[in-house]
Amino acid sequence: MLKKIGIFLASIAPGIFLIGYNIGTGSITTMASSGAAYGMTLIWPLLLSCIFTFYLIMLFGRYTSITGNTILHSFRSHFGTPVSILVLASLLISEWISCMGVMAVVTQVVEEWSKPLTRSGNGFNPLITTLIFGAILYFLFWNGKHRIFEKILAIFVGLMGLCFVLTTFMVIPDAGDVIRGLIPRVPNAPGALLIMAGMVGTTMGAILYVVRSILVQEKGWKKEDLKQERRDAIISVSLMFVLSVAVMAAAAGTLYPLGLKVENAIDMVKLLEPLAGRLAISVFVAGIVCAGLSSLFPIILLAPWLFADFNNKPRNMKSTSTRLLVLFGVLLGLVVPIFGGRPVLVMIVSQALTVIVTPLILALMMVLYNKKSVMGEYTARIQTNGWLTFILLFTIAMAIAGVVGIINLL
Repeated sequence: MLKKIGIFLASIAPGIFLIGYNIGTGSITTMASSGAAYGMTLIWPLLLSCIFTFYLIMLFGRYTSITGNTILHSFRSHFGTPVSILVLASLLISEWISCMGVMAVVTQVVEEWSKPLTRSGNGFNPLITTLIFGAILYFLFWNGKHRIFEKILAIFVGLMGLCFVLTTFMVIPDAGDVIRGLIPRVPNAPGALLIMAGMVGTTMGAILYVVRSILVQEKGWKKEDLKQERRDAIISVSLMFVLSVAVMAAAAGTLYPLGLKVENAIDMVKLLEPLAGRLAISVFVAGIVCAGLSSLFPIILLAPWLFADFNNKPRNMKSTSTRLLVLFGVLLGLVVPIFGGRPVLVMIVSQALTVIVTPLILALMMVLYNKKSVMGEYTARIQTNGWLTFILLFTIAMAIAGVVGIINLL
């Protein structure tokens, strides 16, 4: 039985990797902010973005299965070095900012939750907690191989999913609110556009599609594996949607009825605990920690992966340059604990900004899919071009919404 489970998990390892990356503290803070401010009203943009994400990760994975090439290398070959450097720089900056925000959210949440456990009542020191979590992540990287990475992520993702689903059942909102949330409407409030853009950004971030290509190549999937690639994409995106809704529901069932908002990371603990109880909030905090670590683990690996993709070189996780890049990513987690800042605001704005580079990547991929010399018999048809055009317009609209939201915020 365990052997069969292991084989199944190995077959959907790329999907598990994407879940671990996608459902991090950025996603949690954005979904919790949405649930606290607007209840379940904004399920519809989440559902739309998940449907689009499924289509795109399948499309990008299929590209690599058919051509054998990864995305950044293809962009460099077909569009030139300047364009590919622009994409690479945008993705790297986004991920390194995420390292700061993710670790800050995790440590602040742990600090607030642990206050009753410390004699001073101040909770665990964020700097010490950051050093401990950073050391754990770097230790796992230093001693790990690709299959070990997959197993670690599977454990993190499993624990995270269990914690969030359990919390939802403890504070579940009215079923009617969930159904009404599927009806498209935008709340008449200043921060609604920014949160919507953040939700789309955290679900449809361009990095997902670039990483999907790398994972498919790493897995060795070819044309004959397209059905398996499709199944993997369906499982991955379905779990992304369920877990995101669970976080939104936890805030909507407790904070929204009382008009309470999530302004800082610690608000999720400070406000939820008296309403949901110590047990429920402890489970929720455990989910946040697992989400943070499952998100940080892929993030710190992405820089060397992206550089290898850009240069079309093998991914050597034992090289000195790789170890230094990963160490740099881990050390970025110390920025907020040392210098201060508001992680929730940083995460929501960064998620909104990530969607801005997505239209460029989609447009470039659309060009590649329409090149007979690249795709052969798999060249894009009218249906594929129609979907890509619609999704491209949607991401452009969300990018504009994010910019408008940031301007209104400032």
